[in-house]
Amino acid sequence: MASRTWRVLILLAFVLLSPKLASAREAHWPQVLTLGTASEGGTYYVYGEGLARLLSQELGIAVVARPTGGPVDNIKLLETGEIQLAFVTQGVALQAWNANAAWTDGRQYRNMRAMFAMYDTPFQFQVLSDSPIQSFAEFAGKRIGVGPEGGTTAAYFPEFLKALKLEATLVHGDWAELAEKSVARSIDALAVGAGVPAPMLIDIERKAKVRYLPLTRQEIATLRLTMPELSASVVAAGTYPTLRRRYDTVGLFNFAVAHKDLPDDLVTAIVNTVFANNDRMIEFHPAAAETIPSNITRNNFIPLHGGAVSWYRSRLTPGVVNAD
Repeated sequence: MASRTWRVLILLAFVLLSPKLASAREAHWPQVLTLGTASEGGTYYVYGEGLARLLSQELGIAVVARPTGGPVDNIKLLETGEIQLAFVTQGVALQAWNANAAWTDGRQYRNMRAMFAMYDTPFQFQVLSDSPIQSFAEFAGKRIGVGPEGGTTAAYFPEFLKALKLEATLVHGDWAELAEKSVARSIDALAVGAGVPAPMLIDIERKAKVRYLPLTRQEIATLRLTMPELSASVVAAGTYPTLRRRYDTVGLFNFAVAHKDLPDDLVTAIVNTVFANNDRMIEFHPAAAETIPSNITRNNFIPLHGGAVSWYRSRLTPGVVNAD
């Protein structure tokens, strides 16, 4: 049913594309592209809706942003060709590439090719201000909202608990739904891996008083030793109204990827459009301030699409090597 709905939306997007814009499309490019994002209330969703509008306007292709469960869903859909563009976190992409996570069922997913770096995803842990929970260690035995199954947090938070020898009840759902549950006190905390400011955390701050629980230095060290793909990450003071000092945590960088079979010149055009319109991207979501060419070097294993390689080489971007 959902798949049929998306086919209808894609057809409608193509029909509504103006003839003037359509004329900008190269003849060998597809008429429609589908971009896998994540659930409503998260950064991927907001960023993706804006990017789809931008690409549709500039390239003459109907680009449709498709809400999904997050990187796991996106990688699976990209592999089958049901979507052609997707957002992934580097950690989940590594799991897919090597087939070393339970969700892969031993299958390697290797049709993705990197186009550009999006932004860092810090892991953030929020509780209501009067919660008795004072530290990450006190998550033991609590009900923790971790977002949709298939999302980055849902994939990584269980590994966090295992590394720190804790057990908790994980609650899945759309971020908007979990934000409501947090305010209603039907869960004890939110664990959120998202670009900042995370829309669902801001939404909660409008409705309730909250606190953010930082990781200790020892916890950060343990997590990074257990999962080398994690990097040290900082959420700046003032990112959220109640965050008055810098927030030290761990994070994963996000990348926009394309199916390997998309035409090189189309991917070159996508990358060029994104970087030429960074001011507009920031209007869509402030996290796009990190969507800059030099951050492609944060990618340490996803092969670059040939069209992306052409763009970075033409700009002499340091650190860029061959596509495969």
